[in-house]
Amino acid sequence: MTDRSPLPPGSTIGIFGGGQLGRMLAISALQLGYRCIGYAPAGDNVAAEASADFIEKHWGDGEALSTFAARCDVVTWEFENVPVTAVEAIPAERLACGPRALEIAQDRLAEKRFVEELGGLATPHMRVESDEDFAAAIERIGTPGILKTAREGYDGKGQWRVDDGHAARGVRFPGQRCIYEGLVDFEAEFSVILARGSDGEVRFWDSAANTHEGGMLVQSVLPAGARIEAQVEEARALASRVADALSYVGVLTLEFFATKDGPVFNEMAPRVHNSGHWTIEGAATSQFENHVRAICGLPLGATATRFATIDMRNIVGKQASRAHAILAEEGEPHLHLYGKREAREGRKMGHVTRVGARLP
Repeated sequence: MTDRSPLPPGSTIGIFGGGQLGRMLAISALQLGYRCIGYAPAGDNVAAEASADFIEKHWGDGEALSTFAARCDVVTWEFENVPVTAVEAIPAERLACGPRALEIAQDRLAEKRFVEELGGLATPHMRVESDEDFAAAIERIGTPGILKTAREGYDGKGQWRVDDGHAARGVRFPGQRCIYEGLVDFEAEFSVILARGSDGEVRFWDSAANTHEGGMLVQSVLPAGARIEAQVEEARALASRVADALSYVGVLTLEFFATKDGPVFNEMAPRVHNSGHWTIEGAATSQFENHVRAICGLPLGATATRFATIDMRNIVGKQASRAHAILAEEGEPHLHLYGKREAREGRKMGHVTRVGARLP
């Protein structure tokens, strides 16, 4: 998609994927006068509740994809594991941006090479395609580290932590291409989240300090602290180079470790991101609204932080059954439940954002 006139109210946005990110995108689209149609295989597609229509068909259903494309004025995605073949079935003029960002983000090895070629510092890593490769990676990089599937896997899935040589002997190559990453000695974790318009304009939100447990984000807080704030400018410069190299349109997220050697790139998400949920209440324009603005050719909104302190926490698994009790807390907590039917262990069911004093 190139720079073009804004889509008029009443236009239709197509969203690949049916999760909570698609749901929140659809809500923002409604506020701007657009309607959304979702597309994903059958399942707990909570985005359908906020969409004008939802097509539940397989990613390889050419006829269904053609029908979907014909009904949409622009098409985007809400998660990075949408098959590239499905995106390529959409006429290029209707795509918010091309599928290259997905191709890179879907492969952890390609992702790290891409960022390194742009001057970024990535975590130490090696390709692993056999038990012998794994042993060689342990020998070269050392422990502790993490063996990860090169494709798919998120929130800690498809990952095996290796604390020492003894633990490594208990891990076997899972039969698909993997990457072994050495753990980084870091002081904090943070995200750089940007919105890039079809005209190339880029706006950043403030970076929150992120906390992960078991590979899943559990908390994002602002202010992020001095260590992160000292490294944000360098991380933003890399994120801008990534967005420009991809001719990206929409919200793009890069995750970093703050280390004594500067920001170390961890992974990229070409989409709205969990660590940006605080922007709904906490920023002048949320990540979801700015994504809609970008893909529809509208001017980007201001991204300034509105409160002196912000604390976003995920609600996971059976915590959702007690979530309404949060509403009785002081300080006007902002609760978002995603409407998922099954509260499985480790499944994100919602989030709550607590804010402090409003900034002038």
